[in-house]
Amino acid sequence: MTGHPKDLTIHPDDEAGASPSADLLSHVLAQLRLTGDKVTSKHLPTRHVVSLDPAMAHVIVIEEGELAVYAEGEATMQVRANELLLLPHGPGDVRLETRGTPAAIIDCSFWFDPDSRHGTALALPPRIHVREEDCGAWLRPIVGFMLAEAADHQAGAALMVSRLIDLVVIRTLRSWVHRGNTTGWLGGLIDARIARAIKAIHESPRERWSIDALADVAGMSRSSFYERFTALVGQSPQRYSSEWRLALARELLGKGDARVGQVGLSVGYRSEAAFSRAYKALYGHSPRVEVGKPGKHRLT
Repeated sequence: MTGHPKDLTIHPDDEAGASPSADLLSHVLAQLRLTGDKVTSKHLPTRHVVSLDPAMAHVIVIEEGELAVYAEGEATMQVRANELLLLPHGPGDVRLETRGTPAAIIDCSFWFDPDSRHGTALALPPRIHVREEDCGAWLRPIVGFMLAEAADHQAGAALMVSRLIDLVVIRTLRSWVHRGNTTGWLGGLIDARIARAIKAIHESPRERWSIDALADVAGMSRSSFYERFTALVGQSPQRYSSEWRLALARELLGKGDARVGQVGLSVGYRSEAAFSRAYKALYGHSPRVEVGKPGKHRLT
């Protein structure tokens, strides 16, 4: 039998003092799946343009020197030693160039599971810069361990590197959010009332949430809630709820004993046909394609 989708949720606020926003961030990060096992250390001369794989996402860690980040129509960004730059959609048209002195960088390349990009990775900005004051305490120890594993040819080294890239991406996003730099679905984190509503959607995916019910959870009027939610999250509460249920369904479909009809019912659809239509509208294929096909490891 397929488990209830609530089994997939994370509840860090079981501990005293945790906020709805912290719990919501855990839920969202759990839906981002990535794979990556390539870590490259590079020593670059002055005025050198950094070459990056255009098909991959990247975390660039600056060990020495600094990089200038050029993007058309935007002010030049400076990324200095002990800072990092996350390019969640790949380098695109951005140009990275060393400035003033030679530089030493570490390039961690990875890719997101394409299906996890619906409402999650896809909504991330093209560049996320985390400064030393926000990552200095954790960046060097993780990167040191990562480089040691990358140089190790023992069994399991590639898996260790992949897990460490997971951790760097999670910590990067958390540091970025805590600075108040939120867009898209992460926008809900900056308003405790909206975070309460999104948390309710996550914890009770079978519930057919109405605007009135969610507004009550948030402690807001119906119209104010709808406008605030849509402005911060970038989609309506109904759309967000639907995509969350389908994301949970996709996880359940990857289990070996999953049945499409049971999974649909477990996330609140009244018939297999309705579930299949909604699933195909979001992911572009029938839910039957996913049965027994475990996804790439999850950011947890």
